[in-house]
Amino acid sequence: MNDDDLRNRMTRPTPTRPLNGLSLLLVEDSRFTCEALRLMCMRSGARIRRADCLRSAHRHLSIYRPDCLMVDLGLPDGNGCELLQELTDTGTRPPVLIAISGDVSQRQAALDAGAHAFLAKPLSSLAVFQETILGHLPLNRHPTGPRMINEETIRPDQLAYYDDLSHVVHMLDEGRETIGDKLGYALQFLRGVAISADDTPISDAVEELSRAVSGGHAIGTARANLAALLQQRMNALAVA
Repeated sequence: MNDDDLRNRMTRPTPTRPLNGLSLLLVEDSRFTCEALRLMCMRSGARIRRADCLRSAHRHLSIYRPDCLMVDLGLPDGNGCELLQELTDTGTRPPVLIAISGDVSQRQAALDAGAHAFLAKPLSSLAVFQETILGHLPLNRHPTGPRMINEETIRPDQLAYYDDLSHVVHMLDEGRETIGDKLGYALQFLRGVAISADDTPISDAVEELSRAVSGGHAIGTARANLAALLQQRMNALAVA
């Protein structure tokens, strides 16, 4: 067996590693979601790279073309649909293009922009992850023979959740005097993170502050409640 034969054998999809040899670029700003997808790729045999914003994604895509691109729709420098539309218009879409978001109302916009599929957060099902990608790959990229569907639920390390909450606290402190784009992005980011972590109290606090902002009401109380809850959650995670 020569080196090429060995390399092909090692990267060939198998029933237990159905995405062997697949390269995935994840455009996502949440550490918690990134950790979930890193674990899914590890279980599936795929290689993963991460970009945390549209600008970083463009740098990656100028160097190499992944087999699969997963794009979060809420990013610090724009909406992921912008990247989907750009790749569609220029004919440079990767073989599999997947949009992800905690806001299911964005599904149709993502599909209209060129996504092959839309996955709603939280991303925890290994089977859904694998089958969504395989469903858009040619048959010669599928494993041969019978394959059991892996029903494993992926649970990221809570340290990644702590990091995301810490990031939000920093953003809220920086934008204390404003209620513009920075606060809007912080709330959008935290909404998705809380959904991914199944943290209903934080989700509710985010919605309370969002309603105050959109309604033009005083936000001091809602903002203080959210800040206190974030600190409480981070304290709990730090000693867990």
